[in-house]
Amino acid sequence: MSETQVTTRIHAFRDDALGDDDATAIAERIRRGDLSAEEAVDAAIARSGAVEARLTALERPDFDRARDRARASRSGGLAGVPSLFKDNVQVAGLPMTEGSHAVPHQPARTDGKVVAQILRTGVIPIATSRMPEFGWLPTTERADGTAVHNPWHTGYSAGGSSGGSAAYVAAGVVPIAHGNDGGGSIRIPAAACGLVGLKPTRGRLRIGESAATMPVRIVTDGVLTRTVRDTALFYAEAEKVYQHKRLPAMGLVDRPLDRPLRIGLTLDSPFAPATDSETRSAVEELAAALESLGHHVAPYDPKVPSSFKGDFVDYWSLLAMSVRDSGKRLFGKDFDPSELEPITNGLASNGRAHLWRAPAYIPRLAASARLYERNFGDVDLVLSPVLCHTTPRLGHIDPTLPWEECFSRTLDYCGFTPLHNATGAPSISLPTGRTQDGRPIGTMLSARRGADALLLQAAPQIEQAVPFTRITD
Repeated sequence: MSETQVTTRIHAFRDDALGDDDATAIAERIRRGDLSAEEAVDAAIARSGAVEARLTALERPDFDRARDRARASRSGGLAGVPSLFKDNVQVAGLPMTEGSHAVPHQPARTDGKVVAQILRTGVIPIATSRMPEFGWLPTTERADGTAVHNPWHTGYSAGGSSGGSAAYVAAGVVPIAHGNDGGGSIRIPAAACGLVGLKPTRGRLRIGESAATMPVRIVTDGVLTRTVRDTALFYAEAEKVYQHKRLPAMGLVDRPLDRPLRIGLTLDSPFAPATDSETRSAVEELAAALESLGHHVAPYDPKVPSSFKGDFVDYWSLLAMSVRDSGKRLFGKDFDPSELEPITNGLASNGRAHLWRAPAYIPRLAASARLYERNFGDVDLVLSPVLCHTTPRLGHIDPTLPWEECFSRTLDYCGFTPLHNATGAPSISLPTGRTQDGRPIGTMLSARRGADALLLQAAPQIEQAVPFTRITD
């Protein structure tokens, strides 16, 4: 390891109760009685103390209650495993601020629907994790100067908007953490931090309270993990709590692929600048590995409508307008719009200016699900980059920049992920690549709606053939 890596790479892996185990292994040790939930939680809290000053990934610690929960008996396949919730879901007893100083810090009275579902898998949250204001940006930076630092190199972004969760999983504080994805917010930090990040099919988990009110439900909840089997175990356990009647059951996806797949290859986004050379090489290398495994890989045109980029930006702007104009109704009478960041105000003003277009862009986005299925073609999966270029340094997407410049940089970065939020289709980021200086590059596989299990069958084969990047390597 170089001197630069010594001073900029940070993690909490050590010879303690958690070791370098993933969530599946920790849960199994707790079931066998080789490890107690109290020991696992205490180790995670100690690890947080060792790295938090450098990563600044926590929004609000919940250590005392985590210890109380660890002492109580728990059920679920992930019983006793320490975890985090992102600061935009309703956790009883904690404020939900969505990363904004404008939102009052009032503890929630009850758990939200998705929180209740995730808690029944057995995980024990030790804190809530930091996010950018309302999740607008693909980096976890705020106008007050605070930022979540990437554990692979603390001068770089940890991604967003689930950046706090991603940083702690990558650094080894917890093996699994909640995130959600409205434009790439699970897959982007997974790519930045070298993690597995599945954005599931819309409806695979319960729809969160805020997403349920959206005209197009672009936000889906999920988790960030270091191994494919942890992601598979989480969804198997979550499905025991709730299963969408219109989606095929997943169960525990623990069997590898038993057939070759037809895989479409897309290297450049149809609505963003050309992919940079390091990201392109990572995707091409995975394509070659997939062919060596017997799969057929061929160029693929995603057939995205020319209106999609403008429609998605207008829709995000509409959501920001709703936050600014209806904040007191959404978050309580103490909501203070004067505290909103420039990016929120800029998007909101754009939404107001283009509100007249809503009768066109909302139906088009709603119809994108049917169009995606119709145009998917004769492939089983699609391979693409997660992002148009490698993870930027902190400050590149600065929320204090003029909003047009800030969001232009966002759009030039996030050229692949939003499509699946509009369509509700599943896609997964896998840490198969590295930059020349050793930072992770994510690659993405996408499927038809409901085919989450196929992604989780293909991913372990890739994990074995192309060992994932690990921060301790």
